Amino acid sequence: MKRLGLALLGLSFNAFAGQVVDYSADGMDLEGYYAKAQGTPKGSVILIHDWDGLTGYEQKRVSMLSTMGYNTFAVDLYGKGNRPTDTNAKKAEVGKLYKDREKMRSLILAGLDKARAMGIDDVVVAGYCFGGAATLELARSGEGEGVLGYATFHGGLKTPNAQSYPENTPPIFIAHGGADSSIPMADVAMLSEQLEGAKVPYLIEVYSGAPHAFTVFESPRYREIADTRSWETFGTFLNDKFSK
Repeated sequence: MKRLGLALLGLSFNAFAGQVVDYSADGMDLEGYYAKAQGTPKGSVILIHDWDGLTGYEQKRVSMLSTMGYNTFAVDLYGKGNRPTDTNAKKAEVGKLYKDREKMRSLILAGLDKARAMGIDDVVVAGYCFGGAATLELARSGEGEGVLGYATFHGGLKTPNAQSYPENTPPIFIAHGGADSSIPMADVAMLSEQLEGAKVPYLIEVYSGAPHAFTVFESPRYREIADTRSWETFGTFLNDKFSK
């Protein structure tokens, strides 16, 4: 299924085009992943990993974006070598950051700082699952200097108490599965109301029959149509943000 999904997206991965990048923040050693744009760069993307940390999945997405012409840096919010594999360990890692959102934001901003040190300035920030929730955490903070837009794929959408979206928040793209039992449509509606109230530009796409984690290649939850369509819309979103 993974090979089929990538083929339909018009891409081939004989080898990843990127490189591991070591950096540090909050007393932690971190390990990101960076790939330069192929051809003339169109812009840059910061990618935030899902709940199992920065793995081969994010590396593939980085390579896909590189092929599309975007310098892409996947940041690390867990720490070098910390890539949990069982469900309880994954829950524990995301739980730590959900309980300490200041640290979550600090680690994301450290990734942005590292990207700037590598010559990446204006960016779109995107994330999958937990990474989508982290992306919206940055959006609400208003601290994303140089961020032109945000994108979340089957990510958490609830706004914590005492948080809100500033009126100057850049546009947000939300890709959501209509059959997502982890993040109900009520959360989608609530987010829409909040963004409307804050006058934040947004686009929400809901894909029929797509469960949570519908973009994860080789997973039983993978839905080729939803993955392909959300990726195409993301490409249009990126093009719009960097063509102005």
